[in-house]
Amino acid sequence: MRKITFTIKRFDGKKEWLQRYDLPYENGKTLLWALTKIREEQDPTLNFTSACRHAICGSCAIRVNGNSFLTCKTALDEILETFQTDDLNCEPLGNFDVVRDLVIDWKPKLEKMKVVKPWIIPKDTGTPASGFKQSEQEFQKIASPTDCILCGICASECTQLSVNQEGYLEPFILNRAYRFAVDSRDAAPEEHMKPVLDHDLWKCVHCMQCVSQCPKDINLSAEIAYLRQETMKMGETQNLGARHAYAFHDDVKNKGRLNEMTLPMKTEGVVKTAMKRVPFALRMISKGKVNPLHMPKEIEGIQGVRKIYEYAKGVDQ
Repeated sequence: MRKITFTIKRFDGKKEWLQRYDLPYENGKTLLWALTKIREEQDPTLNFTSACRHAICGSCAIRVNGNSFLTCKTALDEILETFQTDDLNCEPLGNFDVVRDLVIDWKPKLEKMKVVKPWIIPKDTGTPASGFKQSEQEFQKIASPTDCILCGICASECTQLSVNQEGYLEPFILNRAYRFAVDSRDAAPEEHMKPVLDHDLWKCVHCMQCVSQCPKDINLSAEIAYLRQETMKMGETQNLGARHAYAFHDDVKNKGRLNEMTLPMKTEGVVKTAMKRVPFALRMISKGKVNPLHMPKEIEGIQGVRKIYEYAKGVDQ
């Protein structure tokens, strides 16, 4: 008889250990079914969370073989086929404090979320009786971000969060900032976006893990790009991220390519570049990786590049 081996990371509040469970394979089951069967038939001390069983509450997310999944939504057969193995390693979501076994602590994250004011700041127009009407187009702007169920998968997969827990905001918090900033009923979008800028908004490395793993297919990367653009429109252009973006923009528009010698100076300033980058630049020059005397010339077809810029500018307006 085929058996599936689950190696689960246990934690009792003080110590961690790995525990193995063998479960007879059954067709058409979910990961949540497997965890429930282990707890009911083999080990009643195993702790995990679940509620709705319909991918609505978001409470049952864990990591399996290094990737995060909603256990109620994920078919066991899908996992076995994806990893091509009958050995599954289960652990709690990453970038969260662990309470016990597969149970994580949400309280610090929810407290952190308050900085973006995840609620509507109402406009003066409208009354309790009339409400605040939205057009279909206005509603569609918030339809997808509102689908977020706070499962924590995006935070678990976030590579920036794994090295910057204190400074960076979880992707689902960025989602909340975006969702209320674009809501036509909200009177103060900047009050949702400014705190995001103050928490390393530009540190996102576009690894796309939050997008590829999101069980609700929310385009978090596009939301982050929007927040960056809007903060620049608010006049927040002197931070490192905005200056780096403008340096890219200007180099490509002017020459059709980047000038790697001047890019750090445009981003960080001459003094900081001299203090931080010169030793590295000298090593690059000594290895023949960079030619300090080379100044990029306009590429062939630069006019076409500039037409794309003009087109993009018109679309943005």
